[in-house]
Amino acid sequence: MLKVTFQDVLIAANRLKGRINHTPLIYSDLLSIETGAQVYIKMESLQKTGSFKARGALNKIDSLTPEELKKGVVTASAGNHAQAVAYASRLKGISAEIVVPTTTPQTKLDGIKRHGGELVLYGYIYDEAEEHAIQLAEETGRVFINAFEDDLVIAGQGTAALEAFLEIPDFDVLLVPAGGGGLLCGVALVAKAINPNIKVIGIQTHASPPWYYSFKAGKLVDVEYSSSYAEGLHGGITEGNLNLAQGIVDDIVLVEEEDVAKAMYYMAKNDHNMLEGSAVVGIAALQQGLIPNIEGKKVLTFATGGNVDLGRIAEFYNRFENGGH
Repeated sequence: MLKVTFQDVLIAANRLKGRINHTPLIYSDLLSIETGAQVYIKMESLQKTGSFKARGALNKIDSLTPEELKKGVVTASAGNHAQAVAYASRLKGISAEIVVPTTTPQTKLDGIKRHGGELVLYGYIYDEAEEHAIQLAEETGRVFINAFEDDLVIAGQGTAALEAFLEIPDFDVLLVPAGGGGLLCGVALVAKAINPNIKVIGIQTHASPPWYYSFKAGKLVDVEYSSSYAEGLHGGITEGNLNLAQGIVDDIVLVEEEDVAKAMYYMAKNDHNMLEGSAVVGIAALQQGLIPNIEGKKVLTFATGGNVDLGRIAEFYNRFENGGH
């Protein structure tokens, strides 16, 4: 059972001070005009290792005992958590074995190697990679670092929201990309502690919708998966994160793959920000009118990562630049 609290987020923020980037909180003129809301984007794509995941990984690895550090760590990830664990492990001078699906983009694989992670490619989706990583932990004695079902990881991710609220304390609606749920739960903890009336909405794609169906049912529901431009959100969720989210998250919304592609193109062309698919699902939801009653309200979404292959951005540019489909 997860027991993370808002106080844990405050402790994490103090622990991480000076070791992570205080990422920009930007006001999007174009999205605000298009939606009638005041739209802000927390640019975690500019975080260490190119995603918010550095926050949780550093906070977790800081908690390990000398004996655990000596044995090293192992993790599974769709890419960004992997880079973050490799980065945090390098700072501690410990060994990190990183298991990622074979579908992981090359830019993320390069990042893992660059930060000194021992790369293992296994499985087609995150769930298969995670199962293999847990097996390796049992065989080697390494500490398994869960990407989202961990109090310290969730607390670390929540510091992204804390930074945003310290700049603008009166947001009305938060749109949070939802993969495993570490960021979603961390952000919701902060938001509800500040103002229980803030709406916290998780965003997934139809290609990987476990949050949507499980949240609606109030229990874990098996779903079908398909390939996604938002590979960082791909894979199953756990009962621990679901139970935590039930009390602090208001809704889950699904976006289409094509709308993710359009949002990636939109941000590259208009804001000159190269964002991965996982980072733009909130923007896609806004552009498609999937978030009701936001006119005049302050809306925050999280650009969770910028580790995207240039070829994918070029593909979408060629597809949409002349109004094509």
